[in-house]
Amino acid sequence: MSGELLRGPAPSPADACLPAPESAWVYLLRCPDGSLYGGWTNDLARRLQAHRTGKGGAKYTKSHGGPAVRLAYAERCADKSAALKREAAIKKLPKADKEALAAKWAAENRSSIRMATPADGAAVAELYNWYVLHGTQTFQYQLSTAEEYAANIAGVLQKAPFLVATTPDGRLLGFACAHPWHSREAYAWNVEATIYCAPDCVGQGLGKRLYTALLDLLRRQGYYNAFAIVTGENKQSHAFHKQMGFTKACVEKHSGYKFGRWLDVIYWQYALRTDNTPPEPVQYTLPDAVLADVLAKVNG
Repeated sequence: MSGELLRGPAPSPADACLPAPESAWVYLLRCPDGSLYGGWTNDLARRLQAHRTGKGGAKYTKSHGGPAVRLAYAERCADKSAALKREAAIKKLPKADKEALAAKWAAENRSSIRMATPADGAAVAELYNWYVLHGTQTFQYQLSTAEEYAANIAGVLQKAPFLVATTPDGRLLGFACAHPWHSREAYAWNVEATIYCAPDCVGQGLGKRLYTALLDLLRRQGYYNAFAIVTGENKQSHAFHKQMGFTKACVEKHSGYKFGRWLDVIYWQYALRTDNTPPEPVQYTLPDAVLADVLAKVNG
């Protein structure tokens, strides 16, 4: 052999991981009796979980609903100091003013799920790229472009759903889609499911709504299994997939290298159908009425 030897990509170093912006939140929780509880946190998802489980949450929420409390208002602040001041100000408000804050927040953050189009490529790429830069949820090193994701969406829609959740003003809050599991014909009834939600979109059940719609549509198409590949250290995603009814299938040790460390991946499997009869060919295109029925259920 002559000339320069070909090599694969250079490994991603630790300093390639961009630190996530400092987070500080003021929030209101709605208890089942209609009362509102206010607080602040630097990790909204963790704090909501604490309130709902009673492990590290407040005595008030533990005695006023626990698992049934839901997020009624959330406001990102510059830092802890700003959050503490804002928390104090909100707690001084009359109940009517707190209710007005909650109503305005609910209207602005109300999400609806629909089928994506290639025109969503730029927004989807922007959301996905946040995880490329800041996390190990994806093993991708390079940023995706709007054009690449527009083509990705168009390609996915030829065989499976690509769902997006947006607010009334058009902000993208999350997306979920499915790709063929493998290219060989015998794998034709299996897909790999993917879901990403905006990092500041927590406590609203959006991931559950997106996955519920995605899995329902895949089942109606005639797919038999949905697989999800989750980084070993992503505990939140493991808990989510278990809650959604997935079962752990296997673990690949040292499967990927990103941000200066080796990472395991864990395979989760969801049985869309369980019968052993010969399958019908997958129906790549569903009638509009079926799509409307599934989306109406998660948008209701």
